[in-house]
Amino acid sequence: MKQLMLYCRSGFEKECAGEIQDKATQLEVYGFPRVKKNSGYVVFECYQDGDADKLAKGLDFSALIFARQMFAVAAEFEALPSDDRISPILAELSEIEAFPRCGDLRIETPDTNEAKELLKFCRKFTVPMRQAMRGKGLMWNKDNAKKPVLHICFVAPGHCYVGYSYPGNNSQFFMGIPRLKFPSDAPSRSTLKLEEAFHVFIPREEWDERLAPGMWGVDLGACPGGWTYQLVKRSMFVHCVDNGMMADSLMETGQIKHHMVDGFKFEPDRKNVTWIVCDMVEKPARVAHLMGQWLLKGWAKEAIFNLKLPMKGRYDEVLQDLENLKMFLIENKVKFKLQAKHLYHDREEITIHIQCLSNISPH
Repeated sequence: MKQLMLYCRSGFEKECAGEIQDKATQLEVYGFPRVKKNSGYVVFECYQDGDADKLAKGLDFSALIFARQMFAVAAEFEALPSDDRISPILAELSEIEAFPRCGDLRIETPDTNEAKELLKFCRKFTVPMRQAMRGKGLMWNKDNAKKPVLHICFVAPGHCYVGYSYPGNNSQFFMGIPRLKFPSDAPSRSTLKLEEAFHVFIPREEWDERLAPGMWGVDLGACPGGWTYQLVKRSMFVHCVDNGMMADSLMETGQIKHHMVDGFKFEPDRKNVTWIVCDMVEKPARVAHLMGQWLLKGWAKEAIFNLKLPMKGRYDEVLQDLENLKMFLIENKVKFKLQAKHLYHDREEITIHIQCLSNISPH
């Protein structure tokens, strides 16, 4: 197996390709990415057989910023017959000794308008394909989340990539996209960005502890309150920092304090703030440094913030800003865990999460 499939947002194939090239090289896996503009996916071609499995297993998926999903490709079918698409796939996979027995099946498409027209077919195709896979022993008889996931990605009618991803090193979501419903009482659609960030960055079993009722948070650039809404609905109290107006529905909860000041100048008067969240339209380097300052001063324990990306050189900007932020924290002896992701609800931006692991008294 020499190919690794990666899903990404349409228009960000170049960034996804640059990232997988860098990460593969760090693991001493050599190859090159195949990129088709606005396709919503990248295929990384390894030079050595078996290296795709090495990447699927050894490359930390959570460390990838621009990839929504990744799987090792076992076979590509460019012209499946319309009267029998199952038999050729079964025949090919049955010949591959290294193909793992899988516990789940996802028949997907890239996230483009053209490819998504195939989703109705994918849904209909899933049940008979699953039955056939189980009949051949390629899948376990019952769904098993602890086993590899079998992926079939249709990029065009009759044209698909078939492969697998490893549990714990993939996206748990179909097509790599969490299905979130926009709350009718939220002030703006930006609320879905923070909700998705919670799903991606914080294990669900830790929500009760790390997103607990009664906590205090700060929202910089809060107006009209899309991100504040996520904290308020979890029964937190929030300092909302913005010169604009907050939604009346949030003001009426009694859980927020509105500070009409510059987000770069605000200092919390309380010493028990857990969360700092920030979605300000500012230069990414400036926002990243501000978040580093908040953690260094002990003003918050965890941060989620967006970095707006330039029109050109987006990947280089991300690398530079993240490296500067990491070095700032390391030089100041702050222990931390950092994750970054180009979320489904992000557009020309990425979302960063930092958890401070040092016990710093606010100062």
